[in-house]
Amino acid sequence: MINVRLQQEPIDVGATYQELVNAKFGAVNMFVGTIREWTGDIQTEKIRYTAYKEMAMKELSKLAHEVEAKYDADVVVIHRLGELELTDIAVFIGVATPHRAASYEGSRFIIENLKKRVPIWKEEADTDRVRWGGERDDAH
Repeated sequence: MINVRLQQEPIDVGATYQELVNAKFGAVNMFVGTIREWTGDIQTEKIRYTAYKEMAMKELSKLAHEVEAKYDADVVVIHRLGELELTDIAVFIGVATPHRAASYEGSRFIIENLKKRVPIWKEEADTDRVRWGGERDDAH
């Protein structure tokens, strides 16, 4: 089972966990990425995520299928779009496998490669400036 989606509405972790429950699996690893206030000495107020939706869905699906094939896994990946406030959940990655090591490895593979391969952009509104994808735009 693979379920990938982009959505504006908040992610319901409990309901999403239930999508991964299966008697054949002994491990469910969930990564929940939230909006943090501080990155070093930079204070973030909010973040806005945008995406090239068609390509983002293709790439998320590819990542999920890679993990499914390698680890005999069920995979759920959800990424929020739109404006998010501090502590909001931005991304949920769930990987269910027969054993725990594979669920950890699959989850880490997805988050690391999501950041590299999926066309989702992050505009961070800091207390003094705007940054795109973690880079400060000091011209504004």
